[in-house]
Order: sequence, then C-alpha cells, then structure tokens
Amino acid sequence: MVLDPVCLMSLDPKQATAMAIHDGKAYYFCSETCRHKFVASPEVYLEKSPAMQLTVGVMGSASDEQSEEILAAVFKLGQIIARKYFVLITGACPGLPYECARGVKKADGMSIGISPALSLDEHVHKYNSPADVYDVIIYTGSGLMGREVTNIRSSDMVVVVGGSSGTLGEFAIAYDEGKLIGVLEGSGGITEQLPQLVESISKDTGAELVYNADPVRLMEELGRVYSTRHFHHPSCFCEE
Repeated sequence: MVLDPVCLMSLDPKQATAMAIHDGKAYYFCSETCRHKFVASPEVYLEKSPAMQLTVGVMGSASDEQSEEILAAVFKLGQIIARKYFVLITGACPGLPYECARGVKKADGMSIGISPALSLDEHVHKYNSPADVYDVIIYTGSGLMGREVTNIRSSDMVVVVGGSSGTLGEFAIAYDEGKLIGVLEGSGGITEQLPQLVESISKDTGAELVYNADPVRLMEELGRVYSTRHFHHPSCFCEE
C-alpha cells in the first residue's frame, strides 16, 4: 500500500485514480483533485508520503562497433534519464548500455548494473565488462541469458537501443510480461524490425510500445504513458 501525499489515504497503487511522476518518483492519488493539488504545489506535500524512484532499463547491443551518431543519441538518452531523476538499469555490459550509463554518470544520475557474473573479478575478466560507471552492481551469477529476466523485472520502463539476438530476448520478456517499452528509432539492430515483429505476434499482453528517434521526446512520452494509464497494470504480475 502507498499513501496519497495530499489526503494521506492508504491506496493500492494499481487501484489509484491518478498518478504523477515528480523528480523520478511515483506518487499515487485517490482522485484527480488530489493529483491537481500535488502537481500545482508539490513542495507542500513531498514530505508527507515516501515515494519510490522509477527505474528505466536500457537494453541494447554490447558491441563497441557503433556509429558516432548512435553513440551520441544513446549517451544523450542516459543524460535525460538522469535529469528526470529516474534510476538506470542495464546489464552492466559494454556497447550501447555502457554508453547510456556514461551519460547518466555525466549528469550525476544513478545507475545500477545487473551483472551475469558471480563477482567483480568474474564480471571484469570472464565477461570483459566495465565497472567504472555504476553506482551499484548486482552479481546474479546467472549468466548472460539468465540475468535478462532480472534486468526486465527490475525495470518500470524498458528502452530498446539497437541490439541483436540478446536484446531481442530481453524485448520478448518485456513484451510478454506487459511492460511499457520505448524504442529509440534510428539506433539500428532489431529496432528497425520491431514494428513488424509486434504486428506479427498479434498477442495482447498489456505491453505498450512508444517509438521516437529523439531521446528527449521518447522519455517524455514514456513518462506520460506510465503516469496516465500504464501504472494501473505495469506488468503481468499485477492481479486484476
């Protein structure tokens, strides 16, 4: 249960009438009236109810062979995630997720890496993965495929950037589990095929997809969709 920060009513998040995101945190309300009061003067209510930071999982190619344009777009995505005070989740791998984590670090945000390894030593030497941009690394010991489930289930929203079969696996988990998914258009890899793939799947899982080539607009739209409707059923693990 959570508290409406305005009227202090105890609420089940998925049954809340309204929701707002402020400084990356999720606030739930019993009515639109309470939400409007909060949005108009959030500083009045922030101390009245604790709220959790929302997480954004960025899944993509671990290859270092990327164009400067794609690297710049993903770095900017990381900066936007940090400036919105969301917490970044990645697989703690090289390539595009690392570039996004670098952007978060540059903007003084928080970044969590979900490692396939059992330890820092294995993370660095067996998986040849970086460890210099994360605030926290969680060592799952579950290998590259196994940690994908942890990546997705730890993320309130998922963003796909480039990628091939590994990223496709993460997308499949996110889609099947009803997540809100953003696609950074123009980032290459599977992002070019996802619209056709989703159409061919023809399966209503509760997942919603947002497409945009601009990292700023992509994150704005993800925040809007999450706070206006997706919060009611953020994954398939929410009971009706």
